[in-house]
Amino acid sequence: MCLSIPGKLIEIVAELDETFRIGKVDFDGIKKEVNLAMVPEAKVGDYVLVHVGTAISVVDEKEAKETFELIKRLGEIDELEAPDSPNE
Repeated sequence: MCLSIPGKLIEIVAELDETFRIGKVDFDGIKKEVNLAMVPEAKVGDYVLVHVGTAISVVDEKEAKETFELIKRLGEIDELEAPDSPNE
């Protein structure tokens, strides 16, 4: 199943220009770096949907939290903590 996970953009860690940026996203305590090229409007504090390491849209905070809780109940969060992808 293809799944996008909502998380909160907490930091811009690299910025080539306005479009090509990398951000750190917090998924309920699990922090990952993601590509922000598809969401140039995203700013620190926004919630984004992330699919395969790329933020694909900016979403409402309430919607993001509800979706994340549903994904947790379904047991789909384990992939975020895979041993081949280090947490910070």
